[in-house]
Amino acid sequence: MVRTALAILLLLAAAPAGAGDRQSNPFYRAGQRAAPQQRELLGHQAPARNAILFIGDGMGLSTVTAARIFEGQQRGEPGEENLLSFERLPHVALIKTWNTDQMVPDSAGTMTAMMCGVKTRAGVLGVDASVVPGDYRSVPASRQPTLFEEAEARGLATGIVTTTRVTHATPAATYAHSASRRWESDADLPEDARQAGFPDIARQLVEFRPGDGIDVVLGGGRREFLGRAGRTGRGAASTGRRRDQRNLLREWQARRPGRRWIRSRQQLLALGSSPVKQVLGLFAADHLAFEADRLRQAPQQPSLSEMTRAALQLLERSGRGFLLVVEAGRIDHAHHANNAYRALVATVELSRAVAAARALTDPEETLIVVTADHSHPLTLAGYARRGNPVLGWVERNDRKGRPAGRARDEKGHPYTLLGYRLGPGFRPASQDSAAAGAGEPDPEDPDYLQRAALPGRRGVHSGEDVPLYAGGPRSALFGGVREQSFVYHALLEALGWNDRTADRELQQGSARQP
Repeated sequence: MVRTALAILLLLAAAPAGAGDRQSNPFYRAGQRAAPQQRELLGHQAPARNAILFIGDGMGLSTVTAARIFEGQQRGEPGEENLLSFERLPHVALIKTWNTDQMVPDSAGTMTAMMCGVKTRAGVLGVDASVVPGDYRSVPASRQPTLFEEAEARGLATGIVTTTRVTHATPAATYAHSASRRWESDADLPEDARQAGFPDIARQLVEFRPGDGIDVVLGGGRREFLGRAGRTGRGAASTGRRRDQRNLLREWQARRPGRRWIRSRQQLLALGSSPVKQVLGLFAADHLAFEADRLRQAPQQPSLSEMTRAALQLLERSGRGFLLVVEAGRIDHAHHANNAYRALVATVELSRAVAAARALTDPEETLIVVTADHSHPLTLAGYARRGNPVLGWVERNDRKGRPAGRARDEKGHPYTLLGYRLGPGFRPASQDSAAAGAGEPDPEDPDYLQRAALPGRRGVHSGEDVPLYAGGPRSALFGGVREQSFVYHALLEALGWNDRTADRELQQGSARQP
């Protein structure tokens, strides 16, 4: 085992970092050409000092529309005129989300495109399409430097905020290089990769080497960093998943002075008066609670907007400029469950987080970009009247535009405004019809599952373009219909990094980690 581990370490150290190889990648070359072509829109505008990238995981156009109406209706308005905070940003684009091996993508491949500037396969992180999914040996030759590695090499502070596990696909794409998004701890590694000493995603976060490491990481997933508990008099306590029994939280804190790991909302809110320099906040063993349930089920967990405020306050202390990625990850999870209510509440909370960021930053210095990694097949359909409850049954107008009661399909069954293509919400229309006649179910109930057209254990992604909204310095770079890998190149152009002066340092630094 020692000989095998030594062999893979030598292989990784000798392998190219990927930064040179990417110059021949067609997606990278296309992005390099496209972003500078937008410069004429900028005039003499100075580069952004800071950049914040917000990701609504699974937040397609229909989700934005429904959340916009939902937020307005929560205030007692009809809802249609409302705008979410990020819809007020001045520049809009459409982003094509396909992976190189899938028309309908996953989060790992799509976020890798935004972090590395190349499109890649579904299910892999920080590598190009030459990787062999599930084969750790193919990672060194296919790895691509991430935007976070570049930011740290240039001396910026960096931060990640998410409502998922911090080792989950979207946040992991900012720092990890892996042939599988599922390798979150060593318990997930194939036996050959584990025996060879290939680092799981949690290890890659803790051992992130460029610069001084990622400065702020806030989210869930504590279990991926801790060993399995030993037996006690009352049986086994399941505190972690790691087979190697390492406490990576303790190791992370010991690597540099001024670091602190925290686990509660109270500790996070108290950081404002603390001299701490770098923070790892893991507020749940798994994902954080849905925002719709947080105050009732997990009041010790912070909201996305609270984590965003705290991260910005900490990153501003560095005085170096910063790059922050904020993910509303549980939009996607609610959609997979066909539960529109929780998806919309999570989207509205993302809007609050964007509003908080805009209030805390200087629009002359900080670029804000809001987009999604992919969409979900949520639909709004049925000629609903103005102000129809977005979560409710469709109420129609007659031919003279007067309220005419509940709409029904060709078989006489009522239907809701929102629905999904596939998932656990599948059921015959007659079931809803009979229940509606008895006063149940209530489609505005938080636990109601919108009906799906086809049965499935969980909902699926969809392949249409997703929106992008941008404001701040050089935000005019973001416009048109673009490949997802363009987002990376536009961020580089907005930050003024296209002189590529740090590429040699990036290659040397990233070659030291897999």
